[in-house]
Amino acid sequence: MANDDIDNNDESELDQDAMADEWAAAMQEQEVVDSAAEDDASAMALDELKQEGRPREVGPELDLILDIPVTISMEVGSTSITIRNLLQLNQGSVIELDRLAGEPLDVKVNGTLIAHGEVVVVNEKFGIRMTDVISPSERIKKLR
Repeated sequence: MANDDIDNNDESELDQDAMADEWAAAMQEQEVVDSAAEDDASAMALDELKQEGRPREVGPELDLILDIPVTISMEVGSTSITIRNLLQLNQGSVIELDRLAGEPLDVKVNGTLIAHGEVVVVNEKFGIRMTDVISPSERIKKLR
């Protein structure tokens, strides 16, 4: 019986090793795909900056918009409640949101979704680590 347990443990370890190798290969393939997608998105964004068949010069006009402040916010979740329930809220009230615990937060700039992320603590302050950033071409499409 003990030999059967050892054989089962060896098979289990071999299965786990094989699964780990498959995951590693899949992650490498995804990195290659992501890299190609980023190159395509960069090319598309540059194409959109071209005007009348010639590239726009990046100069003082671009410098003007680079200093415009924008509001960045993180959305934990949302819900709808009636005004009656809203008026009944007081200290200690709990509002259930539409998002599961541990699910990524939405990162929005001026109300437009640009990324998803997770909460981190940096120097005793909250921060957000970007886990999934919307491609530049998708962000440009949403602005139109």
